[in-house]
Amino acid sequence: MNSIDHAKKVLDTEIEGLTQLRDSIGHDFSRLIDDIHAMKDKKIGRLIVAGIGKSGHVGRKIAATLASTGTPAFYVHPGEASHGDMGMVTENDIVLMLSNSGENQELSDLIHYTRRYNIKMAAMTSNSDSTLAQHSDYILQLPKVPEACPNGMAPTTSTTMMMAYGDAIAVSLLHMMGLTKEQYKVFHPGGKLGQRLMTVAELMVGYDDLPLVGTEATMDAAILQLSAKNLGVVLVVSGQGALAGIITDGDLKRHMGADLLQKSVTEVMTNNPKSISTKALGVEAMGLMTLQSGSYLSSLVVLDNGELKGLIRLQDCLRAGLA
Repeated sequence: MNSIDHAKKVLDTEIEGLTQLRDSIGHDFSRLIDDIHAMKDKKIGRLIVAGIGKSGHVGRKIAATLASTGTPAFYVHPGEASHGDMGMVTENDIVLMLSNSGENQELSDLIHYTRRYNIKMAAMTSNSDSTLAQHSDYILQLPKVPEACPNGMAPTTSTTMMMAYGDAIAVSLLHMMGLTKEQYKVFHPGGKLGQRLMTVAELMVGYDDLPLVGTEATMDAAILQLSAKNLGVVLVVSGQGALAGIITDGDLKRHMGADLLQKSVTEVMTNNPKSISTKALGVEAMGLMTLQSGSYLSSLVVLDNGELKGLIRLQDCLRAGLA
């Protein structure tokens, strides 16, 4: 058997584990999700994730995923908990313990602590008869599927199932709280993900800084505004402040002549310019500006319910790293 065949066998084994896991999810999972959600609503507790060895590594990832999707969570190392970190766990928390066998000696102090102080505890384990499972309030049963390791020793299938189960917990809670892209961004303010979730409102030039002229103005006033504000466009508004049109470089070129400065702005402007909402993502604005029949728009007017709010420019999007 070559390396590709070995790889496929590993994946087939782990896929079988995930399939059985999907079919085995039961009432304890629903109870745990409901109780974590209720705990979050009260804003008094966190989900504490613990595990040792490879289960501990998976636990760290699960805690990180939960925290990034709006569920207050962190990882506690059972060994460190026995030497002082137990104080990080409060009676308002819920503890999620990961152990395939459910018989790790290192978990005993943390199990004892949760029982002594009546702290709810969930066990993610394949052994429902284990010490961990027998002392838990919820059992997240892992199917007894062989490890992908040919010796049946290295945690492979079991840790894959744990990882997937953790994702199921996090995403189920995310759906219950109705987390939006904008709220998700609050937990990811840095990096490429944070940049791509920036809204138009965060990137735009606000109303007070816009180059504006009234519909009764002539082009000499528009040119002065164009130079003063240096945004590459001038917006034409009615007496009530409603947007009437936009004057761009292209409009100037099309009307260039000896009488340009005396022309009315309404003769030169483009009616019904492309617009976007303040709530839209910056990447959406960038998409609109770069997908215009092979030509680029340098900016978009920002409107909310027809009211002029600002202007977002392609260069603002590029400067924010949205490319």
